[in-house]
Amino acid sequence: MNAASAAAGQLIQPSQMSTSSKVFAFGVMCIGMFVALLDIQIVSASLRDIGGGLSAGNDETTWVQTSYLIAEIIVIPLSGWLTRTMSTRWLFAFSAAGFTLTSLLCGLAWNIQSMIVFRALQGFLGGSIIPTVFTTAFAFFDNKQRVIAASTIGAIASLAPTLGPTVGGWITDHYSWHWLFFINLLPGIFITLTVPRLVRIDLPDWSLFRRADYPGILLMSLFLGCLEYTLEEGPRWDWMSDPVIATTAWVAAVSGVLFVWRSLAAAEPVVDLRALKERNFALGCFFSFVTGIGIFATIYLTPLFLGRVRGFSALQIGLAVFSTGLFQIMSIPLYAWLTRILELRWIMMIGLALFALSMWQFVPITHDWGWAQLLLPQALRGVAQQLAVPPTVTLTLGSLAPARLKFASGLFNLMRNLGGAIGIALCATILNDRTNLHFMRLAEHLNGVNEAMLQWQGTLGGDFAAQLGDALAGQAAALRQLWQLTYREALTMTFADAFLAVGCCFVIATLMVPLMRKVAPPKAASADAH
Repeated sequence: MNAASAAAGQLIQPSQMSTSSKVFAFGVMCIGMFVALLDIQIVSASLRDIGGGLSAGNDETTWVQTSYLIAEIIVIPLSGWLTRTMSTRWLFAFSAAGFTLTSLLCGLAWNIQSMIVFRALQGFLGGSIIPTVFTTAFAFFDNKQRVIAASTIGAIASLAPTLGPTVGGWITDHYSWHWLFFINLLPGIFITLTVPRLVRIDLPDWSLFRRADYPGILLMSLFLGCLEYTLEEGPRWDWMSDPVIATTAWVAAVSGVLFVWRSLAAAEPVVDLRALKERNFALGCFFSFVTGIGIFATIYLTPLFLGRVRGFSALQIGLAVFSTGLFQIMSIPLYAWLTRILELRWIMMIGLALFALSMWQFVPITHDWGWAQLLLPQALRGVAQQLAVPPTVTLTLGSLAPARLKFASGLFNLMRNLGGAIGIALCATILNDRTNLHFMRLAEHLNGVNEAMLQWQGTLGGDFAAQLGDALAGQAAALRQLWQLTYREALTMTFADAFLAVGCCFVIATLMVPLMRKVAPPKAASADAH
């Protein structure tokens, strides 16, 4: 196809593009996906700095992350319908442009309320970028190239959130929290201008706006929005004892049931739940859900441990967790070699088993663990992510026809993010409940017959009394010190419980891998498929 016809807006089928053109176009879209995924966690290590800069309390500041997640989880399953309506080209370009603009607005936010609104818009626009890359990769490539593309997508899907705290901590420590958002501007502008010129694989069908299942969209938005809010805020407010959490939980339950009914009854549902009747796709969504638990829960737990138990700064946390991403990148050649000698199902099984092993390596955690002690479990997790996620992508989506792929990729990505939300909520609940249990168990042994404790308290109380010039004040200071040490140990034991719970999820997933069927991916999509 010549330049004149391309300029006229005609399609450029993947078969008419050179390999270098497809690789470049795919690479540009991958940059957009990486940035959108990175921004999920880039603020996690810098929330205190953002709250301080905007004069906001802790409860308000958490919404900087929660608003992004709620908006993103709503739009991801809509991506298939939006792609058919606007075309891959214009949906991606519009989303990239909006994401860039809202990133600028986040950096310029003047108070916490404006920041929350801009973050929600940023999450909504960034969420539609992610599934679009999946569908384009499978349209561009076939056979071995498709395996490489899936490997790239899988690596980005697990690597970007992992690097978020590291990148965010480094930026905040060396510049300011505003640059967490300003760094998106240059790649965002480049992607917005480049994608419309390179990606012309389908045409928009604007009539779908008139035929859209708007009741289904409303029910889905209520279901996912309320569910995400309940999962994010529930652990902090003691779940159903809080009236707001109870209300959102009931709304999520009722709207979820109605959404499933509507999706199965509607002639053109916004989310094709019927795809779950296919065994490989249903199992693939389950594995995506479990890997979401593992990736996001460990990203949540490790920085929280380093901050609350070790007292690390944002930069120190980022450097301590950096090894996961490093080992994931280093294991890419290992994955490429394994694909030549093993079936994808067994590679995925090895990856899931390694993830379970890495969680087991976290169980002996103590209060003095730093980067050196975290190196082995995090290295195993990095290798596990590279071996588990790409095969899941290929086995789940690789055999689907292009028409179904657009809808299926949104549901597949939704399961990963939903797994992350539930995993974080589960871990936060464990931290809230089990810390008190461990504290009470430890406190039972700190009594009047514990000679070691009495001797320690007497010595420390005497030291404090000498410093303060008051024996009673010295004893009170010693008791406070004892309480802090006991709480620290209880909290450390609770982190071990949380890692063990995540590991159990991966043991179950590992055992379910043989249920997947071996699939042969189809050839690249023909012109008629679009």
